[in-house]
Amino acid sequence: MPFDITRTRAAYPALAEGFAHFDGAGGTQTPQAVIDAVADAMRTAVGNRSTASVPGRRSLELVAGARSAVADLLGAAPEGVVLGSSATALTYTLARTLGDTWRPGDEVVVSRLDHDANVRPWVQAAEAAGATVRWAGFDPVTGELPADQYAALVGDRTRLVAVTAGSNATGTMPDVAAIAATAHAVGALVCVDGVHSVPHGPTDLAASGADFLVTSAYKWSGPHLAAMVADPERWATLRPAKVVPSSDAVPDRFEAGTPSFPLLAGVAAAVDHLAGLDPTATGDRRTRVRAGLTAARAYEESVFARLCEGLADLPTVSVQPAGARRCPTVSFRLAGWTPAGLATALGAAGLCLSSGDYYAYEYFQALGLRDSGGAVRASVYHYNTVDEVDRLLAELDRLAARREQPVG
Repeated sequence: MPFDITRTRAAYPALAEGFAHFDGAGGTQTPQAVIDAVADAMRTAVGNRSTASVPGRRSLELVAGARSAVADLLGAAPEGVVLGSSATALTYTLARTLGDTWRPGDEVVVSRLDHDANVRPWVQAAEAAGATVRWAGFDPVTGELPADQYAALVGDRTRLVAVTAGSNATGTMPDVAAIAATAHAVGALVCVDGVHSVPHGPTDLAASGADFLVTSAYKWSGPHLAAMVADPERWATLRPAKVVPSSDAVPDRFEAGTPSFPLLAGVAAAVDHLAGLDPTATGDRRTRVRAGLTAARAYEESVFARLCEGLADLPTVSVQPAGARRCPTVSFRLAGWTPAGLATALGAAGLCLSSGDYYAYEYFQALGLRDSGGAVRASVYHYNTVDEVDRLLAELDRLAARREQPVG
């Protein structure tokens, strides 16, 4: 059955404004069902978590509902889902917790393809512990992060390997399972940044090889919350810094403070939205989520193929190389335009794209592009259309005919 893009777009009220949103890698628009779930939770009496009253029990149910939904999305156990304000905050919590166990001479491996949220927390934790940081590099010609380089990077003193499942700059999807196998062979842990990959296809924690995997709900139609998942037994071995009266249970002890209960309702609703992307799918929510994301992925690839073909046909556009396996994301430059100037000009035409380094700091630094403004990023999500792509390509062609106007 063809992907029903009309039905899908109708779920997103913001699309009625007419903007073409190619900035899903930075955050997606929100379906009505998610908006309603958040609003309903705010209209209803909700108290702090307690079994003593109905409002208290409602908050417990909202937390449990969000954990269950994320578990279905990622193939994890609900008891292993840690909820938090952002992927960056959760990674810092994990890095500080693990870093407290490291000693001088221990080693950590990070990659220059990653978002800085899966780099700097580990680098800083290693520095605090006197541990050594080793760097995995990407191939600037192919855009790949070669998995075979990790054999020389990990060793008996490696404590952790941090790697992305999908570059937020180019879309490259490294062979995370192979990298994880190399790390596990020496007893190292693996933290995978799934923020950019999870929205674009089924994810399975066990199959990925990740010991820890982090995702952000606002990248898959949800509110601005995040989750990090691991085996509950893995969490049980870790002791984060926390205030004394807060729960010492797993996963609660990794969640500082009181959560936003209404936003947790939105997390569950967003997973339900993904589970409904393929209306023919049946079975439990995990099965339907996998079917929905599989259908959405196939549709996204068809739209993205048109975008890549169109960019290749524009002689003044230079595209950053990406790996053979990739998320539907591309970074590029247009001759005669700074990335910021181009994004602004496109924005004036109702085309929403990101510019800069998008926090892929090491990537653009390694290429020598960061000081000159990085690049412009276009990412396709399951509500984008070929018509929107053609609109973007036509505007780029028009802008290529003139150079950016100086300011002032």
